[in-house]
Amino acid sequence: MPVVVTWDHVHLRSPDPEATASWLRDILGGEVVRAPGRIDVNLGGAKIFIAPLEGENAVNPPPPHPHQGLDHFGLTVKDIDAVAAELKAKGVTFTREPTTLRPGVRICFIRGPEGISIELLERDKKYT
Repeated sequence: MPVVVTWDHVHLRSPDPEATASWLRDILGGEVVRAPGRIDVNLGGAKIFIAPLEGENAVNPPPPHPHQGLDHFGLTVKDIDAVAAELKAKGVTFTREPTTLRPGVRICFIRGPEGISIELLERDKKYT
């Protein structure tokens, strides 16, 4: 049985989240959504979360050009534990094992090609 995924969000880290959000709004027509302590952009049906860089050693520098700015992307799955087991059987490296992040949200992280970080998540009230 193949794994079935859908897009959930893209998470960016930026030295200037306001400028990043403004660019996504002004250039690509995104809708800026503000909440306490965060700024997000709804863009073409996708959610873009923009987090600030904090302190000089908070994150590693971006890799050399052309790769920059992407922290991870998140994909929604059904039955995350079964998906994780299937991916482990295929030799996929997990950087964070499946865990309930908060009530209703269970996540894990895998390492994709070229070291890309990919979050798999399931939103279901059964996770408490």
